[in-house]
Amino acid sequence: MSIGTQTQRNLALFVTLAVLWGTSFIAIEVGLEVLPPALFAALRYDVAGAVLFVYGLLAAEDWRPRGRDEWVVVGVGGALLIGAHFALLFSGQRYVTSGVAAIVLSTSPILTPLFAWSMLPDERLDSVGFLGVFFGLVGTVVIALSSGSVGGQLAGVVLLFLAAVSWAFGTVLVKRLPGNPPVVPMQSWMMLLGAGLLHVVSPLLGEPGLTTVAWSPLVVAALLFLAVLCSAAGFIIYFVLLDRIGAIEINLVSYAVPIVAALSGWAVLGEELGTATAVGFAFILTGFALMKRTALAPFAYRLCVRTGGVALRLVGDYDPAPDHDPVPADD
Repeated sequence: MSIGTQTQRNLALFVTLAVLWGTSFIAIEVGLEVLPPALFAALRYDVAGAVLFVYGLLAAEDWRPRGRDEWVVVGVGGALLIGAHFALLFSGQRYVTSGVAAIVLSTSPILTPLFAWSMLPDERLDSVGFLGVFFGLVGTVVIALSSGSVGGQLAGVVLLFLAAVSWAFGTVLVKRLPGNPPVVPMQSWMMLLGAGLLHVVSPLLGEPGLTTVAWSPLVVAALLFLAVLCSAAGFIIYFVLLDRIGAIEINLVSYAVPIVAALSGWAVLGEELGTATAVGFAFILTGFALMKRTALAPFAYRLCVRTGGVALRLVGDYDPAPDHDPVPADD
């Protein structure tokens, strides 16, 4: 396969993932019309976990975690990355638009290094990295205060920010733990465990049960879209791209998702993004760029070369290895 063909396929997968995850917020909005948030999240991961479990049986060498360490990883991931994260996400989205929800959640890649700085000895933030965290937090505050209502958008932004915190903290904690189960089985078990926890939490929060849900074809379609395409298929696409293009470039999907979410929310639901929300997103994006400036330099250099850009000074002091073409020619 030529380099050009592989690049086009990676780009197609990247766009597909951004579209799936960006439009997922519309499906959440549809489902929340009749489903309580924790129960809705539980049902999503009942189905997603089952689909991914079957995929793992067919594709993975080992279908379940082995030993105490691997089960601890699954337990922590199920509790923080699925249970807490999606309970907070679904609850928060009741108060905000799809675009705002996606933008606030895009703080996760900024918060992750902050937790890693304190929990992983090999991953430390310098002064510019802390400045990036500050920019990300400022962006979140700008979005939260743009509503001017303590009981409205601000409550949703706080819940969504806590969802981002749960995801960032859970990601770092899972990385720190000694267990290293196979990726696909690990994710499927996390989803199933997280769904079980959400089923327990739902009645504790006073949510009505399944018998009270006014099911419709649209709600069922929204649930299946979230579970099968956004969660199960999206997870598989994510890890394919992680293997092909690396962690930094795949993390950029976090900043494509809010754009898709805002555009789709505007087109389908008639939602609007205010100027303050756009400014907040700009702060968050700047914070990510500051924190990841060194790792982003090779990506920015390749992008400049591929697009014929001459302003390579935009990538700072990055200099490709001598006598080495950093961008293979397309066939």
